[in-house]
Amino acid sequence: MAATKDPRPCSIADALALVGEKYSLLVLREVCLGNGRFDQLVRNIGAPRDILATRLRRLVDAGILTKRAYSERPQRFEYQPTRAGLELEPVLLTLMDWGNRHLRRDDRPMVVEHACGHELVPLVTCRACGDPVQHEDLTPHPQSPGWTVTGPTAA
Repeated sequence: MAATKDPRPCSIADALALVGEKYSLLVLREVCLGNGRFDQLVRNIGAPRDILATRLRRLVDAGILTKRAYSERPQRFEYQPTRAGLELEPVLLTLMDWGNRHLRRDDRPMVVEHACGHELVPLVTCRACGDPVQHEDLTPHPQSPGWTVTGPTAA
């Protein structure tokens, strides 16, 4: 089957276009940990400086990070997450948990403690009923005109 000229409209694709670039989620990880200075980011992420600068500029322009000067001479900046950036933190925590369970099992590089004093194990729940989200409980309802769950409708 040939690829369609216009793929399915998708918020996941839109989000990945912004935060799915190499290093973008790692930048967010670091600023959420409180490491928002450029040299800290370079050291902790391992990204080339020019690529990191591009990612930071894009995340600031998108309203995911803010940038504030902490030194005038030389001029240096620190990055912090905005409300939109902090709303991505559960995504990072869920990815970390998945990686710990499926990729690192016995070699977890970090554990996050919740305010209750226990290790955080993220869980996606339904806001309306509070039940954990499970694949078999989900029913997708495409909202984009001309699209069904299985793909585009016949023209």
